[in-house]
Amino acid sequence: MPNLLTMGRFDNAPSLRDWLSRAERNALWSLREASARVWRSQPMAPRRRSVRLVVGNRQAPMSLRLRSLVLLAVVLLAGLFASSPSLAAASCAPLLNHSFPALQDSRPQSLCQWQGKVLLVVNTASYCGFTSQYDGLEKLYARLKDRGLVVVGFPSNDFGAQEPGSNQEIAEFCRLTYGVQFPMFAKTTVVGTHASPLYAQLARATGEVPQWNFHKYLIDRSGTRVLSFGSRVKPDDRELLARIEEFLGK
Repeated sequence: MPNLLTMGRFDNAPSLRDWLSRAERNALWSLREASARVWRSQPMAPRRRSVRLVVGNRQAPMSLRLRSLVLLAVVLLAGLFASSPSLAAASCAPLLNHSFPALQDSRPQSLCQWQGKVLLVVNTASYCGFTSQYDGLEKLYARLKDRGLVVVGFPSNDFGAQEPGSNQEIAEFCRLTYGVQFPMFAKTTVVGTHASPLYAQLARATGEVPQWNFHKYLIDRSGTRVLSFGSRVKPDDRELLARIEEFLGK
């Protein structure tokens, strides 16, 4: 009952009603252009449709219209934020703010899509004594991906010329030989003056550069803490698993 009385007092206040009308017009017109792409590209959910009907209904209690207007603004701006790469990138940790062509189709993918997850970044090769680690990496990914672990592979020909194939050949090898499902990017350089910006940052953050294929960098959920593990550290290594569990738990 107190809430109903409060709503009644608001409805009887002409100045507040006038202000709400002006606020509705200004907010809706301002949001109209900004949200046009969101409305066109996404089906209108029942909740969003009902909110718009309440805002446009002059017979609805004014306090309800005010709350609906605020909710509408939040929903539209959230949709606009999610659909805007530039806005999404602004919230991404600098270490993850990189895009690379995917191994399978060369379409650019941003590491920002895994913001808030734990990343295990590995430079891989198809003809290396450590190549069998693909199997352990895939099993690790399958077991822990639902808890937030993402294994990310970067094929590289930097060590011993042990990754000579094309991206397509590498993708086929990984799929057919080890059933790799974790994300992999196109061949890249991980050491030297031409190292990719990501690997240059990882080296600076840890003070260690890869010495061979299957070097591992573990990045925490915030994208700020990085640990380095050498090629001989297998995916089922107890120390590596302990650190992964530590990062997943935060």
